[in-house]
Amino acid sequence: MDKHLGPSFFVDIRELRSWCAIPAAELPGHQELRVPYRQVADSIELGALMAGELVQAIEENNNQGRPTRAIIPCGPTCWYQPFRSLVNARGVSLNGLHVFHMDECLDWQGKPLPKNHPYNFRTFMERNFYGGIRPELGVPEGQRYWLLPATAEQVRAAIDEAPVDISIGGWGQDGHIAYNQARRHPYHHPTLEQIANSTIRIQENNIDTIIALARRTFGAAYQFVPPMSITLGIRECLSARKVRVYSDTGAWKQTALRVALFSEPTPEYPMTLLQTHADAIITATLETARHPISENPDWELL
Repeated sequence: MDKHLGPSFFVDIRELRSWCAIPAAELPGHQELRVPYRQVADSIELGALMAGELVQAIEENNNQGRPTRAIIPCGPTCWYQPFRSLVNARGVSLNGLHVFHMDECLDWQGKPLPKNHPYNFRTFMERNFYGGIRPELGVPEGQRYWLLPATAEQVRAAIDEAPVDISIGGWGQDGHIAYNQARRHPYHHPTLEQIANSTIRIQENNIDTIIALARRTFGAAYQFVPPMSITLGIRECLSARKVRVYSDTGAWKQTALRVALFSEPTPEYPMTLLQTHADAIITATLETARHPISENPDWELL
């Protein structure tokens, strides 16, 4: 087994407290970082950075006459407008871009959501990622790989055809990349190695994911949150030459960030597997880098 895929299953709570106690200002360049980390002021700066990095990858390949193969998320949302502006202003052709969409939400029977459901990722991406791009610059329909139960094998085969240039995305409250949530089934506990090798699958969403999304979108009406999802696995997400993850959503992501930066890889937080990638970078806004434990040193937690 790879030395990165060690035996620890849960983070140690005393270590967790020490990571969360580090002031946000001390995170960049911290001597104990396990993965490269950047910190930006706010959503505006994050969106510009995220858009610029994808456009740069596309332009470099266009200049070499090569296609660009990219794994693209539905969120963070701050980068879509800067991306459209850069592409249109520079006349960057997306004709050679192949987009592998990271995940999609499903209803309780594993079927696609209604078109205008706020968690229908395809509808959102058609409006905010593809929409607004000058028609002559756009991504051809046949190069847009939408992930659904009916297309899973097609998407898997297309990703395996050639190397992926860049994988971009965010992370969840439990450190999930795409919808690779921490597995909390009472009778099944995959090893870290199994998680690292995970591939496209349909799954039930964790209760904490449902509650977090309910609070974020529906005024805590969890009844409207999709109970299932389909996702690229960690193997696909980390197969890209470059992996870049970003967050500007504050409290929901603060603890997962600290674990990703300082913990050994653990199944409890799948994004700790970013440490095993040769070119992965985590970027967070100051609000996401903050932590209440660091701002309340008088708290007695243990």
